[in-house]
Amino acid sequence: MELQKVQEEHANTNSFYTFLLIAGIVLVAFNLRPAITSLGPLVGMIQEDIGLAHWSAGLLMSLPLIVFAVMSPIIPKIAARLSNERTLLLGLLFLLIGICIRFIPMAFFLFIGTLFVGMGIAIGNVLLPVVVKDKFPTKFGLMTSVYSTSMGLIASLASGVSVPLATGLNLGWQGALIVWGIPALVAILIWFFLLKFNRKNHQAVRNVRSNSNRIWRSPLAWQIAIFMGFQSFLFYVTVAWLPEILHSHGITIETAGWLLSFTQLMGLPASFFVPVLAARFRSQVWLAFILGMFPIVGYGGLLLGSSYPVLIASIILIGIALGGCFPLALSYIGLRTRNTSQAAELSAMVQSTGYLLAAVGPMFIGYLYDVTHVWTVPLITLIIVSVVVMTFATASGRNQYVQ
Repeated sequence: MELQKVQEEHANTNSFYTFLLIAGIVLVAFNLRPAITSLGPLVGMIQEDIGLAHWSAGLLMSLPLIVFAVMSPIIPKIAARLSNERTLLLGLLFLLIGICIRFIPMAFFLFIGTLFVGMGIAIGNVLLPVVVKDKFPTKFGLMTSVYSTSMGLIASLASGVSVPLATGLNLGWQGALIVWGIPALVAILIWFFLLKFNRKNHQAVRNVRSNSNRIWRSPLAWQIAIFMGFQSFLFYVTVAWLPEILHSHGITIETAGWLLSFTQLMGLPASFFVPVLAARFRSQVWLAFILGMFPIVGYGGLLLGSSYPVLIASIILIGIALGGCFPLALSYIGLRTRNTSQAAELSAMVQSTGYLLAAVGPMFIGYLYDVTHVWTVPLITLIIVSVVVMTFATASGRNQYVQ
């Protein structure tokens, strides 16, 4: 009888820990995009208030990606010393500090705060797939679906409410940005509790060990990295400049902000179902090819179309593409590796090189607009990048493992 009671208590403890861990994973996912996606619709206000050129505003959007590229290779080493949980908590603290610094309406503090934001998000980007593969090895596809969909949902909300928060509630662009410190604070509390729970129940804290550089010599790893990089290029360019592109078609900037939110909402079904489908098959070539066609047609519609229905159809296709490509890239990290150590190495390598490519996006597209004063050349560039995304997504989908 007493043994049965102990077993029940142990089962309840494990169930509570699992629930708390899932909540912690989802809350980290909540914080991996809003601090960036909330910037896009506010770029015009920030430029007017602080006096940033288009290329400077593009640099502001690119800065977190540069930080991702620089920090990603060292994150597994930090996690090996501190543990995954402590490192994630450290990343959330960096994120909150950065969000608070950006409240000061000066260009210097805006860029410094964004630097801290990038540091915090970089840690979550690298470690979240590793934690999921470690804690839920048999449910990797489903858990990737859960957290990538959560990420897309909160990102779309951030894009849609930024302008209403700034103008409708008279918070200004600073207030509209600092609002996203709330989910960061909640996530900090959850992960702090998870650490205490681990210590109290003597549960082992798993570390990431990454002692090999062989991953950098793997052709498959480079294919995944290029896919990750250019799909991120498309995402962050879209977040930064889609409202301005739609505004050039005669749509008000507030409506354009909501259409950016709508674009991301259209990607939520893909965010959920793509990893689940990917995990069901050994090869994802067909899935990657179909998904890769969507942005080609979508950006082509923005280039050639001028009517409202064509614009809506185009942003729906773009939304599906962006919503599906990112979780597919995350799925490859788990599906193309044999263990957690390989997953950590691949995650760091893919996100480092991938985000280095992505960092070029918003600044380069902003520069092209500054030079041409029309969105034709930038959109042609996005179509070319979409072809690259489809090519490397398909190559990465073959049934093989990184060496």
